[in-house]
Amino acid sequence: MARPPRAVFVTLLATALTTSLVSGARAVPGSVQTAQQAPVVLAPATAEGVAPTAAGVQKALAAVLADPSLGKHRGIYVYDASRNKPVFSVGASSTYIPASTLKLLTTVSALDTLGPDHTFATRTVSAAKGSLILVGGGDPLLVAKRPTDPTDFPARASLQDLAVSTAKALKAQGVSSITLGYDASLFTGPAINKNWEANYVPEGIAAPTSALWVNEGRITPGMAKRATSPPQAAATAFAAQLRAAGITVAPTLKPTVAPATAKPVAQVKSPTVGQIVEYVNLHSDNDGAEVLQRQVGLATKNGGSYAGGVAGVRATLTKLGLDVSKAKIFDGSGLTRANHVPLDLLAGAIRVAASPQHPELRHLLTGLPVAGFSGSLEDRFAAPGTSTGTGLVHAKTGTLTGVHSLAGLARDRTGTLLVFAVATDSVAVPQTLNARAALDRATAILANCGCQA
Repeated sequence: MARPPRAVFVTLLATALTTSLVSGARAVPGSVQTAQQAPVVLAPATAEGVAPTAAGVQKALAAVLADPSLGKHRGIYVYDASRNKPVFSVGASSTYIPASTLKLLTTVSALDTLGPDHTFATRTVSAAKGSLILVGGGDPLLVAKRPTDPTDFPARASLQDLAVSTAKALKAQGVSSITLGYDASLFTGPAINKNWEANYVPEGIAAPTSALWVNEGRITPGMAKRATSPPQAAATAFAAQLRAAGITVAPTLKPTVAPATAKPVAQVKSPTVGQIVEYVNLHSDNDGAEVLQRQVGLATKNGGSYAGGVAGVRATLTKLGLDVSKAKIFDGSGLTRANHVPLDLLAGAIRVAASPQHPELRHLLTGLPVAGFSGSLEDRFAAPGTSTGTGLVHAKTGTLTGVHSLAGLARDRTGTLLVFAVATDSVAVPQTLNARAALDRATAILANCGCQA
């Protein structure tokens, strides 16, 4: 059933909350600030609010945590970010299959290692006159054709723009006919994670991860089915764009490695890492997360394989002060059930990103889906007892069969900023919707209680 349109003031409330989450912190490097302010919609939240107590949180959550739809293995961890201390937990000594909440660990690591303003370049180079190589730089959001919708976010790089720039440069050199090779060697190791289910790639749940692809390896934009070789498909699409730009391209396209001495011809740049992180978490983009994980592996000098990416993520989280000793991480997206993560680690990624010491990590927060409004939470918080979380809960979702989780934050009604992770990985399939609603109720309760005993 379609949800009714929200009132304008509620939309403004959600926007104001996102802004207030990091009030008092330094600005993100490179951000634009202005002295002009919007009219006051609501009185600002107090700096810290009232301190919640363990007994108060336990009392508020008791009924929902006893909901049998959550199965036997369920837990919650609540942290008072206004006072930098844990408040309450149940089942937090255990680890859980995180599903897509694992993306928080991947994306916070990407922000830390690469920086929010970093971009990835897709290039053309020439090793000899009449010889052109398309070089992938690991842009997860590269598309074949220039986007026509100006409201799409983020603005993506396209092979069409690269072909136009390349054709112009070639013609200036007096070249109108070329051979074309393609280089996807930035990433190494298996393109398909051995821990994934066998049906993931054939059914289009994920693509073979590549440093060179378009439309995340999809054969048709917006459709699930992926190319067997995303780099070759990208090169084929690029050849067609070059021909449309007036360059004759030999029919045979071959994989190669561009020599270091090759001369640059043209390039297009991806959105910033901060924008990519927002997109990945808002839409729970599995493919984007897998690319970012490999970029973390490269940035930490662990290599561009998925194993190198895992090593890079673990090292980065440790550097950020998070305990990964209990965590078992095998991919960047959370697709594999082999992943097992403690709740305090999932909440820890949010906690670190909200801290005044790490303004460079803020995109982790601004990209979180908003309850009832955006991304993977757009159609959530509609069940009885959940609507009080609408616009107030900001959280990353995690969903696999039998597995449901939320990790994020909310200011409670007194102004205290609460960070949480709540999960279950033992839900009977017939209880799926009830379990999701129970997690929504739990977080809505946190957003609306003072939680004093």
